[in-house]
Amino acid sequence: METNLNTGRRLSLLAVALTASFATQAWGNELPSMGEESSPWQVDLTYENHTVRREHTGLAKFRNTMQAELDKKVGDGWGIHSILRGSWDGVYRMNSSEYGKDAGGSITTQSTTPAGLVTSPWGAGPVTHTLVSGLGYPGAAGNAFVDSYGANNPNSGLRVLGDRWHATDGGVGFAVPVRPCDIDSRGCRDFGGYGNKKLSELEMPEFNSRLDFIRELYAKKTFNLGDGKDLFVKIGKQQVVWGRTDLFRVLDVINPVDFSRNNIYDELSDIRIPMWIAQAEYRMGASDWMQDRNFQIVWNFDKFRPNNLGQCGTPNVILDAGCFFRGMANLWDNGGTVANFANVGPGTLLATNFGPGQIGLKDVNLPDWSLSNTQLGAKYEGVTMDGLSFSLNALTYRSQLPSLHGGKRATNSFTGQYQNAWPYLISFDMEFPRVNLVGGSMDFQIPAAGAAVRMEAAYTQGEEFSNTSREQLYSKNDVFRAVIGVDRPTFIPFISETSATLISAQLFYQHIFNHEWKQEQYGPVGMPDWENNFIGTLLIKGFLRNGTVSPQLILAHDFRAKATAIAPQVEWNYTNDLKITIGANYKLADGRDHWNFDDCRACNPFAPFTAPNGDANAMTSYSRGFGGMEPLGRFRAGPIGAAFKENDIFLRLNYKF
Repeated sequence: METNLNTGRRLSLLAVALTASFATQAWGNELPSMGEESSPWQVDLTYENHTVRREHTGLAKFRNTMQAELDKKVGDGWGIHSILRGSWDGVYRMNSSEYGKDAGGSITTQSTTPAGLVTSPWGAGPVTHTLVSGLGYPGAAGNAFVDSYGANNPNSGLRVLGDRWHATDGGVGFAVPVRPCDIDSRGCRDFGGYGNKKLSELEMPEFNSRLDFIRELYAKKTFNLGDGKDLFVKIGKQQVVWGRTDLFRVLDVINPVDFSRNNIYDELSDIRIPMWIAQAEYRMGASDWMQDRNFQIVWNFDKFRPNNLGQCGTPNVILDAGCFFRGMANLWDNGGTVANFANVGPGTLLATNFGPGQIGLKDVNLPDWSLSNTQLGAKYEGVTMDGLSFSLNALTYRSQLPSLHGGKRATNSFTGQYQNAWPYLISFDMEFPRVNLVGGSMDFQIPAAGAAVRMEAAYTQGEEFSNTSREQLYSKNDVFRAVIGVDRPTFIPFISETSATLISAQLFYQHIFNHEWKQEQYGPVGMPDWENNFIGTLLIKGFLRNGTVSPQLILAHDFRAKATAIAPQVEWNYTNDLKITIGANYKLADGRDHWNFDDCRACNPFAPFTAPNGDANAMTSYSRGFGGMEPLGRFRAGPIGAAFKENDIFLRLNYKF
């Protein structure tokens, strides 16, 4: 029955696509004319199927996308442009045991003993009480560790946090619900457009309260100011592209990004989240020493929206962050068992039961709409007489990545009352701080080498990072990012004797100012993010058979994470309207011990059971550096390392009607 239903859905979608193709011309003619000077609507319609098979999990994507691009001149120099996109991903029904209503199952939890690692059923950790009262710690009076989650948090529909990319191996770990939120609501929160989606919303992500099926809808006009000067205005839902890079962004941060679509591996034009923006560009033309000059103001007046990092239980959850958030929210709401948590003797770390409201993720503080929460940018760009293009950029915006503020209040499970905030307590609120950015870019040619060079740099203030040396477990740091890219068409005979092969290399650099890191008695403490890091990318793209066949290889390497992605593909333009792409995406990692980092289980707000046995300051809260892979190893592994088990092969069909 399920197979027949899926077949029916696919046939229905195909019927819609064919009907739309036959109706395109009529649709364009029947739309309102909007004035005597207006022109007919120009409509382009495309259909895409993207099917992915993933090692170990099977089908990981069966996404069918219809996209319509519409353009019209409406008189008095105004033009309207719109892109409408809707998709249906069948993976949640076709592979429901991995990503749908049947995902997850029962799990066990781990304890470390002198004899080795042992497991026990989830919900039955060996430690259930502190047996200590009157200490003034959250959950004191004997109830800091309480098994009180019972029937509202059953051992079903769960996975162990991080099990897709690492083993627990003596580190902390806990249960993560992985089914859609209308089937299992545990840990579901709105993290900013994801995290609380039901099955139908995961299948058809564009159809939501933010009207994401409207990819773009804006009006534009150029006003002639005389003396070779113009004012260009564009208002509506749009993407504003400041950057010149692929895969990773430096200046291109006006629009958030939907990483749930295909991690970092789709074109940025397909995964930027369009926002309601007004932009004005004063085009000043040439001067005595410049070929061209422009000044642009960008006002993002839309309600704040962060990057979509992917809901836990879906195929693409970058950094596995959405699973960490959902698991922590479930711990706060319902309690749960945390592996290898309580230090009760030499070499003994026991799984520990927490009651609700003691550890986890409490509140998600998404900024409401207000004038002060809108985002404003300015850019000056020009071209010198010798052909050097440059820009100077400034932007004030809300961080598109969340910050977790620790040391929040815990709940006394007996009285239901909040205790006071406690330093180093691993209970969090999610925040999105304001960030200020200044930077610039530069493009120039090197004729002798036949190459073009791209450069970008940005300095930001206000970004926040996890930091276990601080009482609230985060710090605010300035950051410098830069990239240099070199593009060169090169004749490589064994690829093609008639067409040049494009070789494009990029090197990204990030430096965190006032980086905090120190060695404590059991390991490093401070910021898991690297103080300095480099990521290199290489694109080799050939053109065969008069450009109809294009083999391509992308390599990306994170130097500090020691993780590499290899993405070969072949694109075949079978006809002018039909394009077929076959490819793969494979990740490698050189060991994983260097991803381990302080997990703050020995920060000791629950004395004396979390301080290592024999600790000289067992009653004092601070981090001793006892760590593992969770939860901060994901920031050291980066987006490539945290997905190194997600090896895919894919087929993509694109048809233009």
